Amino acid sequence: MSGALAWGLVALAVAAGYVGYGWPGVLLAFTVTIFWLLMQFSRAVRVMKHAASRPVGHVANAVMLQSRLHKGMTLAQVIKFTASLGRRCGDEPEAWAWRDEAGDEVVVELQSGKLSAWRLQRAEAPADPA
Repeated sequence: MSGALAWGLVALAVAAGYVGYGWPGVLLAFTVTIFWLLMQFSRAVRVMKHAASRPVGHVANAVMLQSRLHKGMTLAQVIKFTASLGRRCGDEPEAWAWRDEAGDEVVVELQSGKLSAWRLQRAEAPADPA
């Protein structure tokens, strides 16, 4: 949900609470809003706590990660898939990378906090000594 839409809904809830129930309705709207914000914070902390116990930039299978990505995902949603914090690759655009045991790497690019592009870089096969 976009921030503007969320805060618009909060303003609507406060206005509806005031019109329907007066000041107790406004208090209820603020209480529900604070509860919603605490739930969002708790979810973010849970994702980060789970990812912090894994090596940075590591994923079990880069090809599977690449197949699950889609435009518009947030970094928190990508971290939830990988169960690992990504390795920062660039600032403009914001880029993060995850590598698997075989050497395959997925690089995701974010614009305005949303996934805009990603690429899978396959590891080079070892040269045949024969």
